[in-house]
Amino acid sequence: MSPQTQNTLSQDPLPLSSLLPPLILGTATFNSQYNPDPYLLPTTGIVHRALSLGVRAFDTSPYYGPAEELLGKALDTPFVHDNFPRYDYFLLTKVGRVGGSEFDYSAPWVRHSVQRSLERLRTGYLDVVYCHDVEFVSPEEVLAAVVELRRIRDETGTVKYVGISGYPVHVLCELSEMILEKTGEPLDAVQSYANFTLQNTRLSSEGVARLKAAGVDVVPNASVLGMGLLRRVGVPIGGGGDFHPSPTALRASIKAASDWCDEHNDRIEKVAIRFALETWMQEGQEVGSKGDSASGIPWKRGAIEEIGGEKLGVSVMGVSNIEELDETMRVWHSILDGLGNGEQTAIESGRGTDDRTWSLNRQKEVQELAKGIRKVLGSWVDYTWASPGPGFVNTRPPWVGKPASLPTPAASPKHSARKVPPL
Repeated sequence: MSPQTQNTLSQDPLPLSSLLPPLILGTATFNSQYNPDPYLLPTTGIVHRALSLGVRAFDTSPYYGPAEELLGKALDTPFVHDNFPRYDYFLLTKVGRVGGSEFDYSAPWVRHSVQRSLERLRTGYLDVVYCHDVEFVSPEEVLAAVVELRRIRDETGTVKYVGISGYPVHVLCELSEMILEKTGEPLDAVQSYANFTLQNTRLSSEGVARLKAAGVDVVPNASVLGMGLLRRVGVPIGGGGDFHPSPTALRASIKAASDWCDEHNDRIEKVAIRFALETWMQEGQEVGSKGDSASGIPWKRGAIEEIGGEKLGVSVMGVSNIEELDETMRVWHSILDGLGNGEQTAIESGRGTDDRTWSLNRQKEVQELAKGIRKVLGSWVDYTWASPGPGFVNTRPPWVGKPASLPTPAASPKHSARKVPPL
């Protein structure tokens, strides 16, 4: 039986960690928050180039402006249809966040949002659906949305795996523990962002052990540049202006660290990207995945037992042009070449042993530069901003769509109906 057949309406699907690629292309950049006009970005070219380089997973959200539609358009092309079957790549999206201060986790909206994402992405199913930015709503609302997503999963097969995403690590942990306790079933995935970076590594120090104990199968680390904070030019200013929640003093500290990096003939972005991808690949192993690593060596998906090897911590990368994509993939390949079995990977991919030697040297160099940068950051190391901010109010009124035409939400499926990864 093929993985795609097993992963439809089966009562005993493969765990997500056996299939999800450890490198995911994020599409938050296909949005006016990060770019003045996302429609001017070469989004189709980026997606096609990513697939050609071995990327097999794409993360998006209805909250990311036109991102779902742009991604769906890029995938619904002869190039993709002829070369990349749908079951060979993963689509991860979200429900619940409607706008900057608008959240709707109700069952009718969850159903509406899933159907809309299917249409925008031009697909018959979604591999992973997260509840988006869970810290902005009550635990009861999160639980109800997870129950509804699991009902959709079990009754229609249009959702394969269910998770949550958000910023505060302690909230992600608390909700994961609560969902396991209330439903008897752990989450398939918990996506954290900006919490394993050169500036802040709380996802590792405070999150991994608790999330693993809560049975969470995979923990992707997103926004390795801290939503664009760790850049020489400062935070991104898109069409909507300055949206970044970091305080002025933290930005000044990052600027000082960037200047220090310049003095050592390097760029803070390059150090930050490699540090996060490389270090999380190891520190996130316990909650990582054994999917296609985009190493440049062609191979097909399969079960953990068929693949062998070790899990790799899962990272989400975001780019705005093909040049950034190519540079990130060069870094990724170099990191893979520096692993324990990297010499064989380098040879089989055609990169050669010289690349592995360079990778090992660069690994040491980046670790030393990271220590220096974090010394400059001082008390700002592991700083996190409040999310939600003071005085937040959800301005979303109850959805007045057509709930009567939609199925009635059922209770959470029984624990025995799913294969739960061992703790």
